[in-house]
Amino acid sequence: MKYYYKYKSPLGKMIMISDGDFLEELAFEDEKYSSPVENGDYTEKNLDVFHSTSKWLDVYFCGQDPGFTPEINPRGSNFRKAVWKLLLKIPYGETSTYKKIAEEIIHINNIKSMSYQAVGGAVAHNPISIIIPCHRVVGTSGNLTGYAGGIDKKISLLKLEKVNMDNFFHNK
Repeated sequence: MKYYYKYKSPLGKMIMISDGDFLEELAFEDEKYSSPVENGDYTEKNLDVFHSTSKWLDVYFCGQDPGFTPEINPRGSNFRKAVWKLLLKIPYGETSTYKKIAEEIIHINNIKSMSYQAVGGAVAHNPISIIIPCHRVVGTSGNLTGYAGGIDKKISLLKLEKVNMDNFFHNK
């Protein structure tokens, strides 16, 4: 059984999805890859994991580092999970690049090379928005490239974290 809970953030409504124990998805309702919960496959329920996730989001949207991570279990391939694990290491208020993440994957797996686009695909399909901070990943040149919730939300999240935006740009 899958459960969902809705959260009202300053940037729009968000949907949490859980298996009953772990947070599996967190997305803005209008996000590119969010799951449609009204199709009958999900039951609305206020679980402990939704309570801790709501608490995390409350602290985050007050402009502070929550200092903890709710119980999460994002669904995806081993490669995507490896990328998401690295995203969790990007500190609040800082950014990283697709290139740096690819280089870390190369180092961890002792391989010769890999595609930055593969990393971009994993970042783009992050099922737990904000908590797994895909919004902190930028292009090497400083380009604020894709975010499933929209570039405006990505910019808002980075500003909320007081990231210095002087070196970033977005091609509209």
